[in-house]
Amino acid sequence: MTTPSPESARVDSWMWAVRLFKTRSQSASACRSGHVRVNGATAKASTAVAPGDEVRVRAAGVERIVVVVRPIAKRVGPPIAVECFQDNSPPPPSPETIAAIPRRDRGAGRPTKRERREMEKFRSG
Repeated sequence: MTTPSPESARVDSWMWAVRLFKTRSQSASACRSGHVRVNGATAKASTAVAPGDEVRVRAAGVERIVVVVRPIAKRVGPPIAVECFQDNSPPPPSPETIAAIPRRDRGAGRPTKRERREMEKFRSG
């Protein structure tokens, strides 16, 4: 394993340092699970990021798209962390859109064939 140069940092360490994740282990776990992409390619935890790299993170069902402005390896305060990346994430959906999405009660089981047909019909038209 190579140590990152001063103008780059490990992606797991950087995401933790700029507060995209609460812990570094959560950040590394997201990399292992394939939820992190750097410049379009799935990233390992040790992938180096440099200024200008695009990092896509899928966490808690939300995709964040950030561009590295300054790679850092040590965790910093929120005002400084915001300066280290540019957030290009799409805005969250409106509450009306979220309310319109049909939800199944937790533990209600798999949809029946009839319910699947209705969902297919809803999605396609």
